[in-house]
Amino acid sequence: MKPVKNTCRFIVFFLSALVLVQCSSDSNNDSGSGGSGDLVSLTTSLSQLLFEGTPIDQYSSVKTLTISYSNLTTDIQISSSSVFEVSLDGSAFSNSIVMPIDSSSNLLFVRFAPLSVDSFQGEITIQNTAIANDLVITVSGAGTPIIQNYQTFSRERLAFGAGFSQSAVQTFNLPSDLSNIEAINMYVQLTCPSGGCDEWDVFANVKVIDPVSGEFYELARFITPYWNDNSQLPRGFEFDVTDFKSLLTSTVSLRIMTECWNVRGYEVSVDFDYVEGIPDYPYYEIARLYNYDSNSLGGIPYGVSHSFDLTRTVHVPSNSQSTHLRTVISGWGQTASGDPDGRPCAEWCFRTHEVLIDGATMFQHDLAPLGCASNPVNNQAPGNWMPDRAGWCPGMEVPTRIDAFSSNRAGTAFNFEYELENWTNMGSSSAFYAISTFVVVKSDTPINRPVVMD
Repeated sequence: MKPVKNTCRFIVFFLSALVLVQCSSDSNNDSGSGGSGDLVSLTTSLSQLLFEGTPIDQYSSVKTLTISYSNLTTDIQISSSSVFEVSLDGSAFSNSIVMPIDSSSNLLFVRFAPLSVDSFQGEITIQNTAIANDLVITVSGAGTPIIQNYQTFSRERLAFGAGFSQSAVQTFNLPSDLSNIEAINMYVQLTCPSGGCDEWDVFANVKVIDPVSGEFYELARFITPYWNDNSQLPRGFEFDVTDFKSLLTSTVSLRIMTECWNVRGYEVSVDFDYVEGIPDYPYYEIARLYNYDSNSLGGIPYGVSHSFDLTRTVHVPSNSQSTHLRTVISGWGQTASGDPDGRPCAEWCFRTHEVLIDGATMFQHDLAPLGCASNPVNNQAPGNWMPDRAGWCPGMEVPTRIDAFSSNRAGTAFNFEYELENWTNMGSSSAFYAISTFVVVKSDTPINRPVVMD
């Protein structure tokens, strides 16, 4: 045991020649003698607490801090801001508690209980009558939406040969009530089979069956990595598929496809987050303009004459309050472009395509570099993954291009045409643009899907 060091103060009253000495003890454990002259103290182990994002109407994990005190004669009063609650036992929480000074524990338990999707700042105040200044601990946290997660495909093997297939179709049960669903996010995870992943970057997508037409609608497209999976992303590739809300409900048939040409292929998992909240509009409908997206070479032939119809007439419902187009496009082919930079088409040649509405250009799609070398899925050696393609990268989501009309177009019809940038293929091989395009309408009242005339 270390010896106790006594600290004394000499107070001299010269008129009476009286000298008073006030002493307090100082040791390793800050214990005092308990005498009436001992110094009082009140401290905490932390000055701030930061809580992780917590779903609304749920409790965060509990955090603790230590309250230290000496020579107090009254209990300690503790109060907290409304969404931050305190407890002495980690079980009974409230916004105001009393810590007895003879308590066997000096731990304070704190939890976060957000009531809305927002960022919260608050305080925990610790008081005692013997302490002139209150102790204040700042607390903060973010309320996050409640998420309903639904797993669909789980490590479904897609490959070519040895009895495997490049695609799979299965039926799943998804939520039937979407009235409080603000967003739907889809995640695609790729896992390498025991023999390893496909060594090529290949076209791949996820589709949903439209129960009206029986067609497969492309929810999202991605390009597989060379030689590897996408485990460097916590949940794999992420896509906002809220536009397909009217199709992603109740009993749903989904199709996954990877254009692998060997027996290795991939194991593919798909899950959905249904994010609770107030939707921008309660009613959505979607209609296909065209879906030339069966595979990388199933798209529009580029630079040559072809029979693909790129024009449509669209009739918008009379109660539409929001109308937009949704397009996914990626180029394929290695034919000489004649461009000054020598980049072949249509995988590498940078192009700008136009969306014509009633004969005039309204939107443009710039198939420009995405920065492939900075892709977090960078474990693709020895694949040629770093050079920039035209609007896509190996091991990355193909961008979804949203074109919102400045007006809702309610009750009107418009002529739609997709126009590829002018170019003549003078090479000996072919170039293609795989494309899917949809028109999406939203409303505060029940709405019919747009009518598309091919």
